[in-house]
Amino acid sequence: MRDLGHHSPAPDGSPALAALAARLAGTAPSLGPVRLVAVDGHAGSGKSTLAAGLSDALGAAPVLHLDDVASHAAPFGWTGRLWQRVLEPLSRGETARFAGYDWERRAFVRPLEVPPAPVVLVEGVGAGRRAVRPALAAVLWLQVAPEVAWQRGRRRDGPGLAAFWDGWTAAERAHFSADPTLPHADVLVRQVPGDPRGCLVLPGPGAAGNGAARDPV
Repeated sequence: MRDLGHHSPAPDGSPALAALAARLAGTAPSLGPVRLVAVDGHAGSGKSTLAAGLSDALGAAPVLHLDDVASHAAPFGWTGRLWQRVLEPLSRGETARFAGYDWERRAFVRPLEVPPAPVVLVEGVGAGRRAVRPALAAVLWLQVAPEVAWQRGRRRDGPGLAAFWDGWTAAERAHFSADPTLPHADVLVRQVPGDPRGCLVLPGPGAAGNGAARDPV
C-alpha cells in the first residue's frame, strides 16, 4: 500500500544488515541473471526501511515497490502485471520499463525502470506470495504483529486515510489467510527494542528449503 510519501531513514551501518546483504549476494541467481529477494510483512511493519538499508548495503541495489504495480481497484491483483512488465524482462537480462501507479491520480502514469542488477529487492505486502516465489532467491519477513504494524501505519498516514486503512486491513487479512508468506520465509527480521537502527536476523520457517541466509546474525 502506498504510504503517500512517508519514508523512514534506512538503518545506517547495521552490522546485521551488512551480513545479510553479503549472504543474499552469495545466493544463486533465481530469475535469469538476477537474485530476486522479497521483503514482505504487514503494512506499516517497516518493509521500505529494511529494503532501503539492504539496498545501501548491496551497493544501491534496485528496489521494486509493489505499490507501483498495485492499485486502489486491485490491491493484491498485481501478479500478472508484475510478471509481464517486470519479471519477464529481468529474466532475459533486460531492464524492465513500465508505468507505475500514482496513488493520488489513480492511474498508471509514472515512468519507472528496474535494471537486471545482481540483486533486486521487491518490497511490499505479499512480495513472497505463491505466484512470485518461483522467481525468488530468498523471502524476508518483517516480524511485527499485524495490529502493531497497522497502528503505526495509521499514525503515519493520519486520520484522512482512516477509511482507506479500514479497507486495507480487511484485504490484507484475506490475502494472508489464503496465501501466507510467513511459513515460506527464509529470514525473519526483528527490530531491536529501543534502537531504531538495530535489527535481529534469524532463520525463518522456510530456510531449510532455500540457500539464503539461515544463521542468526
